[in-house]
Amino acid sequence: MTIDAPLYLDHNATTPVDPRVLDAMLPFFTEVFGNASSVEHVHGNRAQAAVAKARGQVAAHLGARENEIVFTGSCTEASNMAVLGAARARPERRHVVTSAVEHPAVMEPMRQLAREGYDLSIVGVDEYGRVDPGAVAAAIRDDTALVSIMGANNEVGTTQPLAEIGALCEARGTLFHADLAQVLAHRRVDVQAEHIHLASVSGHKAYGPKGVGALYVRSRSPRAKLAQTIWGGGQEKGLRSGTLAVPLIVGLGQALEIAGREGARDSERLSIMCRAFVSKVMDALPGVRYNGHPTHRIPGNVSLSIDGIEPLALIHRLNPVASFSASSACATDKVTTSDVLLAMFGDAPRARQAFRVSPGRGTDARSLERFADQLIETTRDLARLAA
Repeated sequence: MTIDAPLYLDHNATTPVDPRVLDAMLPFFTEVFGNASSVEHVHGNRAQAAVAKARGQVAAHLGARENEIVFTGSCTEASNMAVLGAARARPERRHVVTSAVEHPAVMEPMRQLAREGYDLSIVGVDEYGRVDPGAVAAAIRDDTALVSIMGANNEVGTTQPLAEIGALCEARGTLFHADLAQVLAHRRVDVQAEHIHLASVSGHKAYGPKGVGALYVRSRSPRAKLAQTIWGGGQEKGLRSGTLAVPLIVGLGQALEIAGREGARDSERLSIMCRAFVSKVMDALPGVRYNGHPTHRIPGNVSLSIDGIEPLALIHRLNPVASFSASSACATDKVTTSDVLLAMFGDAPRARQAFRVSPGRGTDARSLERFADQLIETTRDLARLAA
């Protein structure tokens, strides 16, 4: 079915499934449909072989061993398993550390640990949304079980110095977890060189399907031990019980294999496009501020605040033209400002006025340039109405 739709510019929220990924998945819905745990017959063996191949693809993208990959139902589930499992596996250590700009998939299990009596330290960020490794080092204690810092922020695109933070954790005997949801479409990760002991993986942020994720669990030097958080049939070494979703797992593996081949080239293209977009908008309009780090950022993310312009009004006016997002979210009858922007700027207009434009693999430069023209025109109209 063909849908006449606006230009899609919200790839940091979710990506379309790459057609090559879909092609790889389709046989596993109707032809190779066996349960991967039913290894006593041909149908099960074929499904298990597909899962094994995907496990290898995910491991290769992370620089990990195949036996260190645990398939999950989402990146959120992976992060919950990492945070809760790592802390509860070392009950003598009652302290955990994270940053003020983490996704709720990390922040909420951290807060659950606090409700269970753990000490929770939340490290602040600078005006670019970046964590200072020195602040992490200062927060680590002898009883720190886990530090969790995201690879890149979904709202403003800022990347974090994972290798430096991971090395600090390793030197103190503390496990380091990284939420890599926004990173893996753009580059390979080397979990050994970056001193990552636990890592959460998303399918749908990397042109794979929704409903599947993975957790990297370091097997040695140091071994990351996890307490069980899900009970059932004992799949995935007992860490994530539940029948494996073979088509989705195949899609995740294929998506990361494609990202490994093409991510760097496409990232350069997106970076060039986004720089041109920002320059065009900032040259045409007064009071535009670029949020996030100017260089330490993922490609395909533009976060802007424009003086006097409410992002929800801008999005509403441009809805027929493009799909993009505000950093303020509607909740029932009120609008709340993003915790990420509050951590960066405080409760200031810049935080409340932020919106995000995130082109992706299927976005061409001309389409983004046309959207910039429409954004500029609409912003001028809104400014005239407000005058």
